Amino acid sequence: MAEKCAVNIDDGDCPATKRIKLEDKKNADENEDSVCERTDLSDFNVTRVLQNNCARKLICVEGTFKDRADPAIVLLEQKSFPSDKVSLKKGFFSEKTIYQKNCANDIYGNYDCFPAEEYNSLHATVIYPATRNQIEKYLKQESLHMIDETYELYQQVTLPHIESMSLSLEWITNILEHKAEEENIIYEDTDKETGFILVTDLKWDKRLDTLKLLALPLKKIRCLRELDASHLPLLKNIQKAGTEAINKKFNVSASQLRIYFHYQPSYYYLHVHFSYLMFEAPGIYVEKAHLLSTVIRNLELLPDYYSKAILSYVVRKGSPLYERFKSHGVLPADTKV
Repeated sequence: MAEKCAVNIDDGDCPATKRIKLEDKKNADENEDSVCERTDLSDFNVTRVLQNNCARKLICVEGTFKDRADPAIVLLEQKSFPSDKVSLKKGFFSEKTIYQKNCANDIYGNYDCFPAEEYNSLHATVIYPATRNQIEKYLKQESLHMIDETYELYQQVTLPHIESMSLSLEWITNILEHKAEEENIIYEDTDKETGFILVTDLKWDKRLDTLKLLALPLKKIRCLRELDASHLPLLKNIQKAGTEAINKKFNVSASQLRIYFHYQPSYYYLHVHFSYLMFEAPGIYVEKAHLLSTVIRNLELLPDYYSKAILSYVVRKGSPLYERFKSHGVLPADTKV
């Protein structure tokens, strides 16, 4: 698998990588050297490559830490390049930069470039302990299938799947209660009905051209299907206050933002993605992303729109949701690809 490049990865929030609990609670008191505090992962042993995504310059590997039974996932991803002249000169065209020639032909030269050390880092995300669902999420997507989900199918197939999910949402509680990532919060509204916290995405590399944030409502809603007209004040508040906070903090206007939900989402706590419009973030495609502005208009037109609409999305062959739809007769049982 390592020799082949994957073309798809669930977003993801690759993420999907979201703010995942990095230490099993039962070991927290017994082992102070928690994975999330380490800077040396030399005791991580690779079991297999889950996905090698050449397009995104990202690799997902499964493995284990020495003396720990639970599996872990490590994601390594190339960072975006700086766009200012000073950083480019310092990192890629200084005396610290090494160019090794591979070949030259006429006006073309091909080189391996080794930038200055401070510009040579990768973004790494560690998920520990990793659940079966998380491991399957990052497996290379061998076969994808489109589902046209009616509300009846949602109730009969998708909702039981949601209710069976065991993925921890403690990381969200930690943010909402200011127990974690407090330094990443850029806006907070404490109203119980319309309030939310706006936080920069954990994987954001601090460059404006890859800006990505999440709005987490204080009111718990599982997914798009549960929204109705009673949630319009919340959604409009997220839209208005969120864009104003981003403009104030990052000088990015509302017209330069892509603001959307995922369906199906990677985790079932309703959240809104804010990303810089020029950034092709994972999961922005038509079979997954639903613009916040469109959702608001749909609910203004029809208060129970999302209990009537057909929502189309992709499932991966072999995933738990795929298996449920196959058992229900929505997908053919003899699919060979």
